[in-house]
Amino acid sequence: MNALDLLELLHVFLENIVDAAILLFEFIGVGIIIFSGIRGFVLYIRRSPDTKLTLAKGLAMGLEFKLGSEILRTVVVRDWKEIGIVAGIIALRAALTFLIHWEIKEEEKH
Repeated sequence: MNALDLLELLHVFLENIVDAAILLFEFIGVGIIIFSGIRGFVLYIRRSPDTKLTLAKGLAMGLEFKLGSEILRTVVVRDWKEIGIVAGIIALRAALTFLIHWEIKEEEKH
């Protein structure tokens, strides 16, 4: 086995690890968002005053995991078109996260 074969093997190994981590982060993020939505609905039915704040915090946490998966995705992109798509997704998710955090701060003031 020469150096190029070893590098190719390491590259494939890294891609597999990153792909698994992306799936894990996506799964965790979706799970948190679903759980937060259900919890928010239950709090809404109970007329809890903290419903909006609790839901926003859960959505923000779920989006953080989804954003982490998109950042990891930049490791395995192959061309500029994919980089542009991933950058757009990261920008949108970061903007959503920022807005949710702003909403949380405003809600905590009241």
